[in-house]
Amino acid sequence: MSLLDLAAIAGRMARICGGRIPRVAAVCAVAVAAAIAGIAGVGWDGAAYADGGADARGKAAADETIRDYALRMLRARADDDANGWARYWRMRAECEARAARNRDEGGVSALALALMGLTGALCAQLEARLGVDPADYPPRGSESGVGLTLNEPDAAAGYTLFTVMDTQRVYLIDPLGRVAHSWHPEDALSGAVTGHVKLLENGNLMVMAIDLTTTERTLSEIDPQGNVAWRYDSSREIHHDFLKMPNGNLLLLGQEHKTREEAIAAGANPEVEYEQFTYDTLIEVRPAGASGGEVVWEWSAWDHMVQDLDPGKPNYGAIAERPELIDMNFPLNARGERRMGVEGIDYNPELDQILMSPRHYSEIWVIDHSATTEEARGHSGGNSDMGGDLMYRWGNPRAYGQGDAGDQRLFWHINAHWIAPGLPGAGNILVFNSGNEFGNYKRGHSSIDEIAPPADGYRYRRAEGSAYPPDAPEWTYAAETPSDFYAWYSSSAQRLPNGNTLIADAPAGTISQATPDGRIAWEYVVPYHYHIALWQGAGAPERLTYDPPWRWSATKNAVYRAYWYPPDYAGLQSLDLAPDAYLEDTPDLLDWKIAGLIAGDFGERLDDSNFEIYLDSDGDEDFLVYFKRRQCAADEARTRFFLHIFPADERDLPANRRELGFENRDFGFDGRGKAHGGWCAAIARLPGYEIERIRTGQFTGAGELWKADIELGE
Repeated sequence: MSLLDLAAIAGRMARICGGRIPRVAAVCAVAVAAAIAGIAGVGWDGAAYADGGADARGKAAADETIRDYALRMLRARADDDANGWARYWRMRAECEARAARNRDEGGVSALALALMGLTGALCAQLEARLGVDPADYPPRGSESGVGLTLNEPDAAAGYTLFTVMDTQRVYLIDPLGRVAHSWHPEDALSGAVTGHVKLLENGNLMVMAIDLTTTERTLSEIDPQGNVAWRYDSSREIHHDFLKMPNGNLLLLGQEHKTREEAIAAGANPEVEYEQFTYDTLIEVRPAGASGGEVVWEWSAWDHMVQDLDPGKPNYGAIAERPELIDMNFPLNARGERRMGVEGIDYNPELDQILMSPRHYSEIWVIDHSATTEEARGHSGGNSDMGGDLMYRWGNPRAYGQGDAGDQRLFWHINAHWIAPGLPGAGNILVFNSGNEFGNYKRGHSSIDEIAPPADGYRYRRAEGSAYPPDAPEWTYAAETPSDFYAWYSSSAQRLPNGNTLIADAPAGTISQATPDGRIAWEYVVPYHYHIALWQGAGAPERLTYDPPWRWSATKNAVYRAYWYPPDYAGLQSLDLAPDAYLEDTPDLLDWKIAGLIAGDFGERLDDSNFEIYLDSDGDEDFLVYFKRRQCAADEARTRFFLHIFPADERDLPANRRELGFENRDFGFDGRGKAHGGWCAAIARLPGYEIERIRTGQFTGAGELWKADIELGE
């Protein structure tokens, strides 16, 4: 920081110290003078630094750290930075921790003491104004494996929404990683699990749920109490994405199918084997009543196909000469599956255009929404006079005959969208570039790419016989070692008001903020594994194997996407925001007895075992926790448990278990369990019906070690 910077801060602080907090005016003046002197290399005890020894260098470095914290605080306070409240307690804690270390190591300089005094005074005043008590929010250090692991001063303070994949749980967390609001819409979803969720401006939650048995998707609007306000009830096959338009209508992504014979009759390659030809559609729905509504606009990719195999078909043409059309024979993936795979849509109200993310083409497409439904079936009409043809495409010029593999820029991308007005980069397109792709072109690492489309009024510039510009993104985020960031499915990115970019890494269950210069300023690791909350410091769940070319096993803390909302977002105002608890379980393993010891006599065999069992209640759900207080040896860490659950009413059992008389579960530390720092623990969720008794035990390859029956009763 330069002396000019310090002078500017000093001027602003003088106004604050002279008016709003006069009781610290003296500290302000002393601290700013000390800071200027210290930055200039003098220091109040400059003689102590003059010998250039290791102790002096260490002390100078310590002072530099404290000075840095204090000056950041001064700037934030002088600017009345509402975005910075979430970090005040952290700065204070870090300063105090640094001071304690300095005292232990032989003292702290007068400069550091003055700056610490100023920081403490400012923090106290700000905490009083904001009602924040730092004692309530202990720092969540970077050594912690789950929950909030990083919260730097340049993180944007707001609320982050996400759902844990394959569950019915949706969470809104504050900048400190605390749950501000949650939804458990089990009744509303009727057994389906949450897939994609967005918070609407009216405070309701829009949820696209998935039936894991049929893969059918439903769309529901759910109020803060969990009641269904509206549900899309239609035979249309919707999938993956949706958005609320400014006119209140919903833009939905759908898909339709042709048989292989129908596709061949339209010019598809007869040498490619597949069961059906799947193409994407768009519909605009005006909601009505409690379910369904009127379809007021639609578009189908089937109306805009081109092929160069059969001159006898009406859609015959040279691919390179028809970039506004979709090559129906483009090699979509290694299996020959005929699917476009659009996974994201966006709407630009200023241009009245729609942006799509056809993953299997590794391109983004833009079409004209101003064309009527009839015009959208053809090639003229609308603001662009292109009907429903592609106005712009980017990412893989091979798809329209204008390049080769070396020209490809997108690799199975996701969530492309225009950066909204008022945000840094407004009008550009931001895309999560997953780096995956069937076939031989996968890149093997992910990036967030921002491109500037060559807009020209309602159309886009392209030189005849060439690919659409730009040649490359104008901003990219990637890991320093690119392969360290590889989210091969789902995921999302979002530009924030301060220039940061929110990144949701779906496979890793990690949500972060990247600064414009590529640093991570905020990071949150979803603290779930196999639907069970992990404890703080447990270590992030290991990512399970990815089996190319088409199978993978997602880590069970995966998220589909994540969205950030500013504190003044209209949809937050009707929610009862009360941040107090963390999702992650208690950080102390010895506190897992919070619900008390299971009633009943465990018997000698259990007492002699090397594990203890406790009942842990998490909201409306109960879990059995198996753990030991001593460190686990390697053979113990490989142990297995069995659990037989006997209901009070056998009719509660699944049909295939009624003859047996109980539910049977086997588990250990290789899946549903946890192991960290030598501790061993395994968890089993109990069903919601009334349980009469359980039988449980531990076994290894050598056989049963112990077994016990426990009467649960009440």
